[in-house]
Amino acid sequence: MEIALYYAPYTCALAPYITLTEAGADFEVRPLNYFKRQNLSAEYLRINPKHKVPALEVDGRVLTENVAIHLWVHRTFPDARLFPADPWEELQAISLHAWFASGIHPYVSRINNPPKVCNAAGASDIVVKVATEALFECFRIADDKLARREYFFDHFTASDAHFFWCYRRSIQLGVELSGFPNVMGHFKRMQERPSVKKLLAYEKEVEQGFAGMA
Repeated sequence: MEIALYYAPYTCALAPYITLTEAGADFEVRPLNYFKRQNLSAEYLRINPKHKVPALEVDGRVLTENVAIHLWVHRTFPDARLFPADPWEELQAISLHAWFASGIHPYVSRINNPPKVCNAAGASDIVVKVATEALFECFRIADDKLARREYFFDHFTASDAHFFWCYRRSIQLGVELSGFPNVMGHFKRMQERPSVKKLLAYEKEVEQGFAGMA
């Protein structure tokens, strides 16, 4: 089986990098330089017309969106236990992934690029303020879910990898999340996982490579 992950630094494509690593999968990473707009190249648009990452190519077939990609990794590598075994808990994990993708990620994107949703003069500060308030609500919910537990379920799952990106990208964009101690604890635990350390080292390597091409 040939597996290739299309990835870009800082993006949510780090989540399937982590889960594929946790699963022990043999996969190739194909990094895209967003600053050079490689995601908008004709070559990549043939792979993913949505011009986003992650995209997972398996034996020539392409799968997009984190929810679907993580399910594929789980079903292909069941011994990694990337989703809970209990059917109801598995659905809860899918629900979390959908929430991360549609309930948290859009607000992070608004903070990252306010003019993309409103380019009116002086609107950026308002966009960031409203998006930040919405993120606080989301992280309060996540903080409650993580109370008195290390991960979202009774062991590490793909949900933890996806949420790791949500938190990390938020703080990279200057969102102050110190008021959510359970979320902060989860982030610190994630940073100690070998798969995450491998991801962070790879991200640094890709960034340095892109800088050398400038």
